[in-house]
Amino acid sequence: MSTHQKIALVTGATRGLGFETARQLGREGVFVLLGARDLAAGQAKAEVLRAEGLAVEAIEVDLNRPDTIDAAASSIDERFGRLDILINNAGILLLDTDDFPSVASVETLRESYEVNFIGMVIVTQKLLPLIRKAASGRIVNLSSSVGSLWWTGDANNPSPDVKWLGYAASKAAVNMLTVQLALELKDTPIKVNAVCPGYVMTELNRGGGYITIEDGVRAPVKYALLDDAGPTGQFFNTDGPINW
Repeated sequence: MSTHQKIALVTGATRGLGFETARQLGREGVFVLLGARDLAAGQAKAEVLRAEGLAVEAIEVDLNRPDTIDAAASSIDERFGRLDILINNAGILLLDTDDFPSVASVETLRESYEVNFIGMVIVTQKLLPLIRKAASGRIVNLSSSVGSLWWTGDANNPSPDVKWLGYAASKAAVNMLTVQLALELKDTPIKVNAVCPGYVMTELNRGGGYITIEDGVRAPVKYALLDDAGPTGQFFNTDGPINW
């Protein structure tokens, strides 16, 4: 690996958007650490990408097990001394029990927040010291249009009946993390942005989307590879900025 090669960590990278994001970053010459809850599964997926000629390795990162995050941070520090790109992709959507506010399961709300928001905060906090060591660190938080208060409150939006309270509220919290962290880091070269990949056909929503995975990763990859003149503290989809 070249000492000038960018190093990225993609969480939740054994399937769907995370896996394809790892692939597309690898094609851009980035050395990708493929974050996986199950290391064996991650190693198998990494092998697929290495067979395509990409520089990819698996690393154990389970948002429900902070010890794996600590171990990953220590490993990255020891091997590379920095992290150029963090893509906070890992998340859950509990379709069977998430619903409108009047009926959404309270346990589903807790679990959604624990993984989608608190887990993301922990990963970001643990990796931020390494991102600070990069020449131009980038943090991309996977959010969703359903986390936008503007979008959700618009009865004319394309999916007005999509009201998964746990998922949507956790993504609104991700947006708040993005804004606050960008402000905290405004005097550094680090850029922090939230992206919505769109309603992508993935296992997360049981194939219920209408956007391909390849199209869905366009925004995460674009904002991971921003130049130094790029924006920070904003919310984007593949078409451009989204209102909070």
